[in-house]
Amino acid sequence: MSKENYDTKLTVLEAVSQNDVKPPSTPVDIYLQESEDLFIWVQEDKALLIGKGLDWNNNVLDLPIRAGACRHAQSLWMSERYSQEEAAKIWKEKSPKAYELRNDLLADLRFAYRKRPDLTARVRTIADGTGDADMIQDLSDISALGKANPDELLVTKFDMNLLNKAAQQADALAQLRAKANGATLDNSKAKDIRDRAFTHLKEAVDEIRDTGKYVFRKDPERYKGYISRYKK
Repeated sequence: MSKENYDTKLTVLEAVSQNDVKPPSTPVDIYLQESEDLFIWVQEDKALLIGKGLDWNNNVLDLPIRAGACRHAQSLWMSERYSQEEAAKIWKEKSPKAYELRNDLLADLRFAYRKRPDLTARVRTIADGTGDADMIQDLSDISALGKANPDELLVTKFDMNLLNKAAQQADALAQLRAKANGATLDNSKAKDIRDRAFTHLKEAVDEIRDTGKYVFRKDPERYKGYISRYKK
């Protein structure tokens, strides 16, 4: 049902004002359980809560739908997060070898083109710059330069297959790095929707709890069902 709830609520979630969106202040799994417990708890208090202005349909009856949407949104976010973290792990393993390949190829080209000032200048330009993105671009540029000027490389018995490897590495690493970058960013679509789903759920939970705590402020046995055990 969570997927169906999510689909039902997606338009509503996307319409939540960005100014109102707040990230979870309570672990989502705990908050979801408390929301479901609250839905059961309020049933016998329906008349008293409605009597104090609680919108039963919009808050209580809609609570399981909001909770289901939030549960599915959380699952989507966690799936993306783990995917990003895995990409970051793979990047950490592969990038040192990619840097080594780039450096070795630059050395090969410098040696092969040492009597060609024009090509030496191009190698020097490629070697300028630092950082992951620059390294990835370097591999692509090295491949293109070497394939366009093979004669000097062949004289030095250079393995021309390395140029294909460089191009392939550049493409694969660019995709991997883009995915890995997501592990350090906090602005993914999945997280944004999760935060919106939590905000939408919290809106109903707060309304129910506020009304219940007021109605049962002198009745500890009923009052306790309207407070968060986690925050308590």
